[in-house]
Amino acid sequence: QVQLAESGGGLVQAGGSLRLSCAASGRTSNVYAMGWFRQAPRKEREFVASINWSGLSIYYADSVKGRFTISRDNAKSAVYLQMNSLKPEDTAVYYCAAARMPGNYDKWGQGTQVTVSS
Repeated sequence: QVQLAESGGGLVQAGGSLRLSCAASGRTSNVYAMGWFRQAPRKEREFVASINWSGLSIYYADSVKGRFTISRDNAKSAVYLQMNSLKPEDTAVYYCAAARMPGNYDKWGQGTQVTVSS
């Protein structure tokens, strides 16, 4: 089993930055990729960014390209999401997720709230 714990959310003004962290524990050797997703009030959960453990495959949603950067530290079994130039529409609960097969995210963290004020 893989357990995920997010941290780093909070309240920030538009144009500001936040860095989210996700610590993975348990059987992390089975993890193929890690991703960040978000869910805003009254909206579906959506993909934000992903990275595989080699770091060679990185993907971003169009809405965050050029503003967000995903990275990982394999020694710490951690994944990060650096969020710059934040906009009010980035307000959401951000979830860290792990995939043991490509595209199949089946382990989720509890989520961390990000609120961007205008």
